[in-house]
Order: sequence, then C-alpha cells, then structure tokens
Amino acid sequence: MQWTKKRRNLLLLALAAVTATIGAPQLARSPLGGLPGELAELPQEAADATVRLAAAAKSTGSHLGFDTNGYPGDETMRLWKDEGTYEWVGYYLPAPCHKDTTWSGKRQTLVDMGWGMAVIYVGQQTWGKVPGKAQMVTRYVPKRVRESYRTKSGKKRTRTVTKRVPVRTVVQPRAEPGQTCSTQHVSASRGVLEAQDAIARTQREGFPRGSVIFLDVEYMDQVPQRMRDYYTSWVRAVLADGRYRPGIYTHTHNAPIVYKDVKAVYVAANEEDEPPFWIAGSPSKFDPTKLPTDVGHTFAAVWQGILDKVEERAGVKLPIDVNVSAHPDPSSSTVAD
Repeated sequence: MQWTKKRRNLLLLALAAVTATIGAPQLARSPLGGLPGELAELPQEAADATVRLAAAAKSTGSHLGFDTNGYPGDETMRLWKDEGTYEWVGYYLPAPCHKDTTWSGKRQTLVDMGWGMAVIYVGQQTWGKVPGKAQMVTRYVPKRVRESYRTKSGKKRTRTVTKRVPVRTVVQPRAEPGQTCSTQHVSASRGVLEAQDAIARTQREGFPRGSVIFLDVEYMDQVPQRMRDYYTSWVRAVLADGRYRPGIYTHTHNAPIVYKDVKAVYVAANEEDEPPFWIAGSPSKFDPTKLPTDVGHTFAAVWQGILDKVEERAGVKLPIDVNVSAHPDPSSSTVAD
C-alpha cells in the first residue's frame, strides 16, 4: 500500500472517529471478507482511531471480531482481550483445507478470557477449476516403429526400435493419493462426510449444542453444480444431525446463489430460522461501526470487510481479518435469533 493511501485512510479513520463521538453514526458488522493484496500496516494513530470506533460500535450493537490463521498464543490473546477493541475471534477447526491445529483445545481458555467465538470449518474449494471436468492432455507412450539407417558401407537398411511418441488423450481428473483438499473432492457425498467430520470436531472442542459451524466457501467466479451439491449436502447433514447449526462463510459475489440454495435446504427441513451467513468482501463500504447487513445482503449475520491487516494491540502485532457481527459471540448468539 502506498504511503499516500495510508495517509488518506488515516485521515478518513480519524474523521470517522470524530463523527462517531459527536453524531452517533449508524453501525455495520462484517463477515470474513476483506481487502485483497499485500498486508496493510497502519500507523498507531489509525489504530487508536479504531479503538474509538469500536467503542462507538458497541454502543449501538455492533461487535468487532477478528480471525487469523494460527493461534496467536495465550498471552497474546489475553493482552488483546484486555485491550478491549475486539470481542470475538474466529476459531478454526482442523479441516480438509485448513491443516493448522493450533486452535485445537483452546476453546475453554478463550471462554475464560471472555472471548466470543465463531467456529470455522474450511471445506473443499474449487480453486478456479471445474470439479470433475475431463481434460485433453498430451502423454508420451512407448511405441515400436520402423526406421531407416545406413551401414558403414553406405547400404540402406531398416530396423525396429522403441520410441516415446506423443499421444493426445482424455483424462478424467482425480485427486492425488492422500490429498484431503482438492477440487476433485467437491461432491454431494463428500459434503455429507465432511459435515460429520465438522460435527465431531466441534463436539470434541467442547462447543455446546446449538452452536453455529460456519462452512468456509471461498470466492468463485461461477459456482459449479458440484460445489452447490457439496455445500447443500453439508448443510442438510448438519441439520439432520441436530447437534449444531450450519452456517456459511462466502464472498459477497457468490452470496445470492449460495443463500438461495441453503435457504431452500432450511425450508425443506422445516427450519424457520434464517441460516447464519458470514459475508466477505465490499471493503470500500466497510468500517467498524456498520452492521453486517450494510454489506448489501439482508441475510448477513457477520461481515468480514478487511483482509490481511497487520494490527498492533497492547504492543503485539498480528496479521488479521477484521469483522463485525450483531453478536459478541457469533457461533452461540446467532442461534437465538
């Protein structure tokens, strides 16, 4: 990020903080989405302005949270909680596309510190590919061929030799052996299996019945049918089990179609509650005093509006994504709505 842009953002944050103090601004929450590109490290003045914005947000019902890939450590989490800006944190379960296990076993520690939590399960992704789509590839195969040659005396002869020749062939895609995260795993049957895995892991971590598990579905240019089959099967299986509530983390670009699909599963299961949605994206609209629905979707329960921001709290820096929620404990409180 250019320094001139940093200075502009700093001025905007400072202005917003003053406005929050004087004019009781409207609030907004944010899900797992954010600013693409390199990590943004703001000056301390901007961090101080964020503290003031957080105070204004709490006064009107918006609750700031953050998520980060690996567990920052008990002391860091304690310092950040005592500092007071953030009320809740994303809690990553070990999952097919999230191998880190450092959050495991930390739920009670975080509860004791006063943190709210949003449970995240990173399932299968498309990674810009179409699951199950066959491809034409070139392979080299051995083939016996006749070739001409000349003897030392100059006479022409022929002989049979083995050569590797190119052959165009259709290949049905498949995941590499032992690979747990692959576009080729995206399917309805895999959705059921990974719903069961998410349930077991959430229970193992000690989350109470009724807690929301957010299935992480990353950005897609288009949503392939097999991905739709995957996440609807995942949601259906969690609902059928009954111990936990299925939620979805998705990008604002994909949110309309994903919400339509998931809502249909809820209706078919006679579930009257809204499916909890954590929406990522629309960073230009985001500030910590907004509500999740300000992302542009009335069904948004959480909004992630800033991605990969290096922030310092209580003398400790972390690379974080910044979110707002209507609740200080998104995975448990969302259920009550």
